[in-house]
Amino acid sequence: MRILGIDPGLQTTGFGVVDVNGHQLSYVASGTIRTTQLARGDLPGRLKVLFEGVTEVVKRYQPDQATVEIVFVNVNPQSTLLLGQARGAALAALVSQDLPVAEYTALQMKKAMVGHGRAAKNQVQEMVRRLLQLPGLPGSDAADALGLAITHAHAGAAMARVGEVAELQRRQHAMYRSGRSY
Repeated sequence: MRILGIDPGLQTTGFGVVDVNGHQLSYVASGTIRTTQLARGDLPGRLKVLFEGVTEVVKRYQPDQATVEIVFVNVNPQSTLLLGQARGAALAALVSQDLPVAEYTALQMKKAMVGHGRAAKNQVQEMVRRLLQLPGLPGSDAADALGLAITHAHAGAAMARVGEVAELQRRQHAMYRSGRSY
């Protein structure tokens, strides 16, 4: 199975692709989609770049599933709204390519990767490097995306088994450790 992880951001969106064979993880690709070349006020243009960038990644690497980080609420509501719109562009690109999408919070991903939800970015980068046996540290946005893909590789199977036993409704499975899968 090939999993695409997306760490959404309005200026920089990270992506990471891993192959999963049983418990074996293999690195495929990672990188960032940047919108910094556009004017800060050009929100529609930035969202278009994100949508097209995620679509291109899906077409190039042909993942079987995708996972996206759930947005947290910032102190600044305007920042939260902008991040939510970037996340929406990424989600729209994924579902337009008929990919099943799972969602995890940053805390869930960090707990799965490092062992505690308040892990620093460099700790996530190091664990991703070790788990995927990379020669160097991936960038922080790409590492978060790879971390989401790895988290889904491990947690996704358990969530699927729970879904087989009882049909999960949106409200019920959103309560399953605050993760979501559609």
